[in-house]
Amino acid sequence: MSLLQLFRILWVRRAVFAISLVACLVLAGLAILILPEKYEAKSRLLLDLAKPDPVTQQVMSNSFAARAYIATQSELITDYRVAGEVVDKLGWTENPQKIAAYKASGAEGSVDLRRWLADQIIENTTAKALSSSNILEIIYAARTPDEARKIADLLRSAYVEQSIAFRQDGATRNSAWFRQQAEEVGKELTAAEEEKTAFEKKTGVILQNDYTDAQSERLRALSSQVPMQIPGGAAAIGPTASSSQLAQVDAQIASMSQTLGPNHPQMIALKQQRQALASAAAQERTAALAAARAASATGPSLTSQVANQQEKVLAQRGDVDQLRKMQARIDVLRDQFNKTMARSSELALEAASRDNGVTLLGNAVAPDSPASPKVLLILVGAVAAGLAIGFVIAIALELLKRRVRGVDDLSVAEVPVIGRIVSERPEDAVAANSWFARLGRKAA
Repeated sequence: MSLLQLFRILWVRRAVFAISLVACLVLAGLAILILPEKYEAKSRLLLDLAKPDPVTQQVMSNSFAARAYIATQSELITDYRVAGEVVDKLGWTENPQKIAAYKASGAEGSVDLRRWLADQIIENTTAKALSSSNILEIIYAARTPDEARKIADLLRSAYVEQSIAFRQDGATRNSAWFRQQAEEVGKELTAAEEEKTAFEKKTGVILQNDYTDAQSERLRALSSQVPMQIPGGAAAIGPTASSSQLAQVDAQIASMSQTLGPNHPQMIALKQQRQALASAAAQERTAALAAARAASATGPSLTSQVANQQEKVLAQRGDVDQLRKMQARIDVLRDQFNKTMARSSELALEAASRDNGVTLLGNAVAPDSPASPKVLLILVGAVAAGLAIGFVIAIALELLKRRVRGVDDLSVAEVPVIGRIVSERPEDAVAANSWFARLGRKAA
């Protein structure tokens, strides 16, 4: 079927289009009159995703987490706990009209009144984030502008209170759990410290803060005082404080002499400092040698004292190792106790905080015009539906009873058109059309 044939069919069947279009427009008008008007009020709030948490100092690390958080908050707004809180603030559970509507709905017995009323609020509530922003918009549709405005603000307030309650409840539970764990660790720590104290009393071994015992410290002190024997039988003592500083000054002089001359002020100052340190080191060495000779002449030699002290250290080596293991366990338990108590205190502070990272952006405004029914959209849809239905009916009627309206309608495979009668008089045109119709049926 060519476009010319289709146009002829649609032109002849134009009455079908008119009837279909008028019918759809009438139905659209009835729908506009029957459908109740609904007004939408919008209430907005800002989610401070870039602001660090006042307690934990945590921030949303990526855009995926931010989108998931916004989606979660949108679902929370349409949750039963939020809608139920709005029902309570409105006092609908004691409203005779709401109670009568609840009983008339047939929901009595299957769902309670509060849940039924909350479901109505949830059905008319929409929460979404504005494009490319952290602003969350709460939209509520109601029969009157004032009701829409009031409930939109109540939904926002209920959401804020419930989000704070969710956060506080979770933090309170976690804080209690961490405190319980801290108490258990504290009991283990007390038992370990008592065990260590009893072991120290039994063995007489006491550890220092650096895991060393008193006998080992005394051995180290004695070993540092023992003079070293040098060839020729002379005794030499260990390095003194002045000799150590003297070695450092010598190293500085050797290093700076490569870049500075001997008359440079810094080189002269270092040489003077070296002379003073050399004199002090000689005096300290002389005093140390005299003290060593006096000690060897008046009492046991340092060498024998060191040997005796070594025997004591070796005798208590097992007890020291055991005590070190006890101290290591105590340190681990103490660190675990401190961290657990710190986390419990942090969660307790979070439970007391009412900052949920939300900023209110003004109150909702009562709308001036209804959001539904959308008259223009319904009328445009009715016109489109009327034209589409008319087209389908016209084609169906033509297929059920074909008519010859031009030469194209007589085109049959292998049967050419050999003539055409044209007349300017209407009666001749009617006769020609009848003849073409009979010819077309015979050809078929």
